[in-house]
Amino acid sequence: MSIAPALATMHRTEKFRGNDTVGHIVVVDDDPATRRIVTSYFRDHDMPASSASGRQELVRHLASGAPTLIILDLPLGRDDGLDLLREIRSTSDVPVIITTGHRMEEVDCVLGLELGADDYLTRPFGLRELLARVRAILRRHELKRTQSRKLQRGGFRFGRWQLERESRRLTTQDGSLVTLTKSELSLLVAFLERPQRPLTRAQLLQATRVHEDVFDRSIDVQVLRLRRKLETDASSPRIIRTERGVGYVFALSVETF
Repeated sequence: MSIAPALATMHRTEKFRGNDTVGHIVVVDDDPATRRIVTSYFRDHDMPASSASGRQELVRHLASGAPTLIILDLPLGRDDGLDLLREIRSTSDVPVIITTGHRMEEVDCVLGLELGADDYLTRPFGLRELLARVRAILRRHELKRTQSRKLQRGGFRFGRWQLERESRRLTTQDGSLVTLTKSELSLLVAFLERPQRPLTRAQLLQATRVHEDVFDRSIDVQVLRLRRKLETDASSPRIIRTERGVGYVFALSVETF
């Protein structure tokens, strides 16, 4: 069963509720004792929490409302935690902490971070540490949302271009309009929010919501198309440079307004 329809419902709920959404923490784990202990601990600390044993129960939670954060165990019996994470990240930026019970699965934790998880914990871990990490992630997430709302009312200036967030218009200094596709616009915004910093393909895939495969080179095609609209010579880029062994870096300084 795909979780995409439930995620779509979740987003409609978020949009309707706006900033008043309280949400809750969903603990996804196939061990009943773990689910009971963790959810009880959160409730004891005034954080609403519920649990899901796997994909089907997670679908029901997502369909009924928008969670504040998901704690996702990677080994889920018949379900694959990484597959669930990939589906969640394809349409949602809800914070996710992944957990694993075996050190031999450290590679899965690294892959989970590349797929968009916000943090990971290897068992055994303490409940106080888990609570502290949840609170830290929620603070960062709220700060990011606040900054994003501010940015949406303004825009970016870089080189000879200006991008207005609300109208989604990219113009040159002489007022000429540069037409961008939706994916090109998302990619450009990802660069403008992190200028002069190397970004991996996985980070760009997450930012542009193109979650086909973490090793997919489709992001390279998008970068090439964006270069053709910004660079004087796309074959010798000076704005979006390739960072060998890492990904790409947006070389221009960026001013927000």
